[in-house]
Amino acid sequence: MADNRHLEHHPAEHRPVDLSDPAQRHESADVNIWAVGKVGIGLILTTIASIFIVLGVFRFLQVQEHELPAAPTGVDVDARRLPPEPRLLENEPENLQQVRTAENQILNGYSWADDKHTLVKIPIDRAIDLLAQRGLPSRPQNGPQSAAAGVTVPTESSLGSKMQQPGGPLASQQAGGQPSETQGK
Repeated sequence: MADNRHLEHHPAEHRPVDLSDPAQRHESADVNIWAVGKVGIGLILTTIASIFIVLGVFRFLQVQEHELPAAPTGVDVDARRLPPEPRLLENEPENLQQVRTAENQILNGYSWADDKHTLVKIPIDRAIDLLAQRGLPSRPQNGPQSAAAGVTVPTESSLGSKMQQPGGPLASQQAGGQPSETQGK
């Protein structure tokens, strides 16, 4: 590389490499061993320092663990007593069967719905039959309902809202008539 410095100053003198000449097939200058050695020494020292830091932290944590008391004071540790709720399920299929039995009892049984004993819960099948007989409550039907029944459109002067005619602003034109006098004003 040191031999190529003269080419940087004189690019016109640069000639292509002749690969038939064995002397031009490799670098003529060697690698800087001292620079590579310094990097290697730095890596080795960093690795050794890291090992000592990790061992020091490990030792510190070991000492901290042994200084802690075995059991906190004031806490009754008894392996025969169950821990507080919620606990893990010991027998999940049996628990699922109990939950489903309780749900079926709620859905298919009679019970009071309130504390004053004024409302009664009835089985779901009976409730469906009663609902089919009586029907659902609905709004009174006073003629055809449309999605645009209560739509208002502002006027050009923005002095207030103007009610649309049933069927929209183009209803009279679709029927073949002319727009009325009151519609466009």
